[in-house]
Parts: sequence; C-alpha cells; structure tokens
Amino acid sequence: MKNIEKRKKLAKKIIDKLKNLFPDAKIILKYSNNWELLVAVILSAQCTDKMVNRVTEELFEKYRTLDDYVNTKPKEFENDIRSTGFFRNKTKNILASAKIIKEKFQGEVPNTMKDLLTLPGVARKTANVVLGNAFGIYEGVAVDTHVRRLAKLYGLTDKDNPDKIEQDLLKIVPKKDWFKFTYLMIDYGRKYCLAKKHNHKKCPLTTIVESS
Repeated sequence: MKNIEKRKKLAKKIIDKLKNLFPDAKIILKYSNNWELLVAVILSAQCTDKMVNRVTEELFEKYRTLDDYVNTKPKEFENDIRSTGFFRNKTKNILASAKIIKEKFQGEVPNTMKDLLTLPGVARKTANVVLGNAFGIYEGVAVDTHVRRLAKLYGLTDKDNPDKIEQDLLKIVPKKDWFKFTYLMIDYGRKYCLAKKHNHKKCPLTTIVESS
C-alpha cells in the first residue's frame, strides 16, 4: 500500500510536468470517422504514426465506405497497406472487423470495451484509443510502446505485460487523466526520452523521479 501511495505522488508530479511540456498532447493519427480511426490504430501496431498517416491518406481516398472494405480482395488490400508492416495479419484483421461491424453492429463501430474486444486484432490498447477518441469514454489507459517503456523507466510499474502495466497505472493515475496520459507519454517519448540510447540525465522527468 505504501508503494502505491508513493507511486501516486510520483505519477501526479510526472503528469503535472508533462501537461506543462505538452499542453496540446493528442492523437496524431488522421481519420474522418470512427471506422477510419479503428483502421488507423490497427495499422499503427509496430509502425510509426507518421507512416500510417502517409498510407491512410491514399487508403481513405480509395476505400470510402465500410462496404468498400467488406468487398475488397485481401491481396489488393495487402498491397495498399504493405508499407505499414505485418500487412497480411493487419489485412486479415481489418477486413474481418469490417464484416463483423457490418453484420453484428449495424455498420457502426461499437462503443463498449466488451464489444470492441470481440473484433479481430483489437486488444485493450486499441480499444482504449477508440473509446477515448471516438466516444469520449475513458475505461483505461492505452499502453503503447512509449507508455510501456517510460512507465517502467520512471518506476510507475515493474511489469512487462501491457495489460498488467495498465492495471498498475489505473491505480495511480487519476481517472480524469487516463485518456490524456497516453498522449503525454507519447509526446515525451518522441521529443525527449527516445528509445535509442541517450543520456537520461538530460530528460526533463529525471530530476522529478530522482527527487521523489
């Protein structure tokens, strides 16, 4: 219990600092409806958001409706998203999700964690991103690679599994910050504390963590 209280105080200091550094932190994936958001988030696995935006610029021009995804040939779609990596798996998941959404959810992306998790290729991270950005529903913290790496680095968790990291974060991050926390950490990871080897002493959060 003492450990959780300590982590709560640390999380608050970190969030306050990140809000000062990145007052406008938000998703940078580009989309114009809830289905395009889901597609973009699935494509972003093991791929940079910048590359996803490059691919979806043409993709969303070509595939304008849910039916366009339902009716396309997998091989053609694979070629359209090839540069995002893992394109066969992503194709399978996106096209299968399109069919399920059409048949089971009347063509609308579902707005509950339970229903989103029934879609192929959708785990809690993707579901949290969709719920927060599409519906303003905050059920958890989306644990992407930046959140995973930085939460461990700064002592907010000692877990490696994203679901377990999320459970640790839910205990220490105030609910009002669950949604924003992901984008604060992503912006910080991109600008200051990159995954490649560097001097952590120069990272703005280091002094906060060391003094806690």
